[in-house]
Amino acid sequence: MKIDFTKNSDALVPAIVQDIKTNKVLMLGYMNEEAYNKTLETKKVTFFSRSKQRLWTKGEESGHFLNLVDIAVDCDNDTLLVKVNPVGPTCHTGSDTCWNEKNNSSYGFLSVLEDTIADRKNNATSEKSYVASLFEKGINKIAQKVGEEAVEVVIEAKDENNDLFLNESADLLFHYLILLQAKGYTLKDIAAVLEARHQ
Repeated sequence: MKIDFTKNSDALVPAIVQDIKTNKVLMLGYMNEEAYNKTLETKKVTFFSRSKQRLWTKGEESGHFLNLVDIAVDCDNDTLLVKVNPVGPTCHTGSDTCWNEKNNSSYGFLSVLEDTIADRKNNATSEKSYVASLFEKGINKIAQKVGEEAVEVVIEAKDENNDLFLNESADLLFHYLILLQAKGYTLKDIAAVLEARHQ
């Protein structure tokens, strides 16, 4: 990997730090060649501190290290993407990230859908939605719907109609998300189980 430390007069390149599991951007620091080499050697992310004018390993005082997983350089060879497993919060303020965000996993639209389901569960109105009505009917009805949708997915998997298969799969996943919420869980909990099995 060729990194161009000569583009700036201070011989520093930006280093964007990203959590390997959640994909959240945690912070931005700067590395010179010495900091980069120390990071590779120790597997602890080390920057060049512009204020202290010295090498600085994140966590050297707090214990909140950024354990190195991978480093990639951009197409211009002058910016680094540093993927890490963080130990504790990243920001000196105690926040998970330097943008005061929670370092939670996001599953894209599925996370949006989970939030909508939780809202329907917790804020049912007089004109109840389909989701709210399922929660009102209780866990047995929700579990029954998951079973019905699972059978329909199996049936469509044996056919050649891809549209029907995808639609039934979407129905199954939708009702499964409702079942998870009814039991007090989310996709994050399922991901944690799968991750533990993977190790």
